[in-house]
Amino acid sequence: MLTAFTAGLLLITVSELGDKTFFIAMILAMRHSQRLVLSAVIAALAAMTILSVMLGQVVALLPEAYTHHLVVALFLGFGVKLLFDASRLPAEPNCAVVKEATAAVDDRQEKKSWWYRYPQVGVWCQGFVLTFLAEWGDRTQFSTIALAAAHNPIGVTLGAILGHAICAVIAVVCGSCLAGKISERTLAFIGGWLFLIFGAVMAVR
Repeated sequence: MLTAFTAGLLLITVSELGDKTFFIAMILAMRHSQRLVLSAVIAALAAMTILSVMLGQVVALLPEAYTHHLVVALFLGFGVKLLFDASRLPAEPNCAVVKEATAAVDDRQEKKSWWYRYPQVGVWCQGFVLTFLAEWGDRTQFSTIALAAAHNPIGVTLGAILGHAICAVIAVVCGSCLAGKISERTLAFIGGWLFLIFGAVMAVR
């Protein structure tokens, strides 16, 4: 269980820093109550984690040999892709992800007609929906599914939720200070090597 917890914590924390959901939380926190945004973002990420772990348990029903090779291939594939993407990114902080997150927030705010009557509920729902949709199909979701298929699901769930919560707190509290200093290239390199290490460890088990 400790191995599963540590794997989920490390993988999610590194993968989520500088991700689209990180900047969505940052932008919302700059416009609305930090506590409200933080609770919505963590709730959405926890819900996605639980759903991903459940999907991982479904995958675990496959023959163990197939599951093992699938998980190894997934981690190695993500690692190679991240390293390749990192090699093509500029060394200085990149604002592309920030612009994408800002566009997503602005687009959602244009559709909030009923929110003016219940502003706090509207902000919370906006944070939850934007975060949940941004995580759907993301590499962190597939990583959580793969970890849950190969490790203790409770450990993976707790580790992943804690990793998401750490990133959410950093985004909400310190995001505006870090936005222009986060190098997407550096984070991609770190994430890529971490995926490769996990894949190699799984391969020799």
